Amino acid sequence: MINKYQKLFQREQEESHFWPTFTDLLTSLLLCFILIFIIMMVIKSYQIKEMTETIDQIMGVRVDLIKDLNEEFSDSSIEIDEKTGALIFNTDILFEYDSAVLKPEAFEFLNEFVPAYLDVLLGNGYEEYISEIIIEGHADKDGTYLYNLELSQQRAFRVAEYILSEDFPYKNIQQHLQAKLTVNGKSFTDGRTDEQGNYNNQASRRVEFKFRLKDQEILEKTRELLGK
Repeated sequence: MINKYQKLFQREQEESHFWPTFTDLLTSLLLCFILIFIIMMVIKSYQIKEMTETIDQIMGVRVDLIKDLNEEFSDSSIEIDEKTGALIFNTDILFEYDSAVLKPEAFEFLNEFVPAYLDVLLGNGYEEYISEIIIEGHADKDGTYLYNLELSQQRAFRVAEYILSEDFPYKNIQQHLQAKLTVNGKSFTDGRTDEQGNYNNQASRRVEFKFRLKDQEILEKTRELLGK
């Protein structure tokens, strides 16, 4: 009987030694997890700060670029989109109605406009931020979507074709332009309206010169997620 109680007492002692040890282990693990969590949060805060500074820097480049473009073309009839920096001009400057053949006076216009545009876009340290230079054609709603898609693409292509051709007098900028140039046609999907909000055929027929900053979409989405 005594041996029976001795064994029971011994087992209770062993169990009493086991549970404090197990509790200490859980406490240590919990502290490790808390420490790792704190370290991760500190690293994350630095990453967010660095990311925010990068976003602000690139967004600041857009603001400065648009400001410089406004100064360069303030005396011209070219419209500048204050949000995107797109330069917009009616296709009547370049083409006859329903035509993708450049007018004779279009060559003189492009000879003056393109070098001035690229002087701003590829100067003052901006070039490293520019991923694309886009020539974008737009048509009105006269005719089908496909017809106007082809027309708008052809018009944008004709502009690009000339400024990259042997006839363009400023050969020194062609290499820079070629490395970044994209040509698009939008048919009538992005029409324009007048001051009263009515669709405007003439204003919708246009060519736009646009720029795209590196990783722009990613940066803008990240900025939204960060609440900036």
